[in-house]
Amino acid sequence: MAASSALVLFSGGQDSTTCLAWALDRFERVETVGFDYGQRHRIELKCRETLRTKVGKINAMWSERLGDDHRIPLAALEDISNSALTSSMAIEMADTGLPNTFVPGRNLIFLTVAAALAYRRELEHIVGGMCETDFSGYPDCRNDTMKALQTALNLGMEKRLVLDTPLMWIDKARTWQLAKDLGGKELVDTIIENSHTCYLGVRGDRHEWGYGCGICPACDLRAKGYRTFLAQEVRNLAKSLPSNHAQDGGSKVDDT
Repeated sequence: MAASSALVLFSGGQDSTTCLAWALDRFERVETVGFDYGQRHRIELKCRETLRTKVGKINAMWSERLGDDHRIPLAALEDISNSALTSSMAIEMADTGLPNTFVPGRNLIFLTVAAALAYRRELEHIVGGMCETDFSGYPDCRNDTMKALQTALNLGMEKRLVLDTPLMWIDKARTWQLAKDLGGKELVDTIIENSHTCYLGVRGDRHEWGYGCGICPACDLRAKGYRTFLAQEVRNLAKSLPSNHAQDGGSKVDDT
């Protein structure tokens, strides 16, 4: 296996785009994989190509490192699930205590298929945007699940695959900040303009944080995170200003 290579689970959303930038910043060869499982927000699949191109152009090193993209159909996941992400049912809490946007086994299947692909492509790391901080309680996003799955995949394939989850312990505001740290304003603007998060697949209204319905749980989480990120940016700017500038509202010209 290549000593510095990765396969990124790249859906076309904010988190996976940030993870792609994270991987490009660290590994010498990076490939991406997306899954078509009949998701309600399939428009995210159309966002992937534009996002990949734009992210790859942010700097020359990323462009050199960005390799092949893979798109894998997983229609069976839609057939066996009963979720608001694979049907037009209203988004609400289920009797299980989880939101009905939970697709049972989705990340387990994604990562297993990704591991098989990584095996064939001789890629060492698999990078995903799973997060235990800002999430809806999905059990297949938890760190314990990722650790157990990594062990199972390594045992079942007799390979040393590493599951990297760079967003696991950060909230949405810090995810926006991570994007800025990695790719500056250009990456943040690319995520705003070209990524898709909305569960309903709506691309109509342009909000300050991007496109979406503005009311589903995914839009709400993304919007709140962005506003917190902006507020922190303002606070950081205020701290960086000279004390007389902060007090007087600007610098003064000395006429003497």
